[in-house]
Amino acid sequence: MNGDRAERPERDALLEGADMHMERNKALGDLPMYRQSSTASAVAQGQQACLSLITSWTSKKFLNGCVILFPMVVTFYIAWWFLNFFDGFFSPLYEATIGFHVFGLGFVTSMVFIFLVGVIVSSWIGASILWVGEWFIRRMPLIKHIYSASKQISQAISPENSTAAFKEVAIIRHPRVGEYAFAFITSTVTLQTPDGEEELYTVYVPTNHLYIGDIFLIRSADIIRPNLSVREGIEIVVSGGMAVPSLITPIEP
Repeated sequence: MNGDRAERPERDALLEGADMHMERNKALGDLPMYRQSSTASAVAQGQQACLSLITSWTSKKFLNGCVILFPMVVTFYIAWWFLNFFDGFFSPLYEATIGFHVFGLGFVTSMVFIFLVGVIVSSWIGASILWVGEWFIRRMPLIKHIYSASKQISQAISPENSTAAFKEVAIIRHPRVGEYAFAFITSTVTLQTPDGEEELYTVYVPTNHLYIGDIFLIRSADIIRPNLSVREGIEIVVSGGMAVPSLITPIEP
């Protein structure tokens, strides 16, 4: 009994302190300044979350627009440059003749001129003229190397030159084990060895777009032939690998 009486004042003091603390918090909450600070903090957090959401949505839509417009802009830019480039060959002649510039007339004339060159060179007279022109070019110290390299590339993709064109697209193990490289089969060669003859494939591995690369002689068993055409293989090389399909299936040789 005496112990309970001794502890009662302490318990009453604790309860009284808790009541005072609650009343003080309630009083602070009733103050206008305290309520205004809490409201301002909540509004600031809401504005920050809304701003973050708008920024994320805007940046995502902007990037989507760039992804969609980039190939279109590049295509139209190259087409516009191509049109102006060929239009500039014959436009000065028309301007000097008729006195004003007609956009596109020089381009049409250039296309007709290229077509006529193809027709003329296909004949005996045109081939003879081309041979004489190449004879002079091949005797120029620096020009002959540029002309020779560019001619080899043009012949490789020519639809009428079946002897020098890329035969097939190939995948070879290069340069290390576990790594593969796209290549083009250009021809076959017979290797004479002490054990007999061995048929090898000449493959061209582009290292810088399409006009610079390495040449390898590889056995047929070491070549993987994918289900890709030569045109698709050229697109893969020129695009830097961005045109590679998601699934490549090998075919039987």
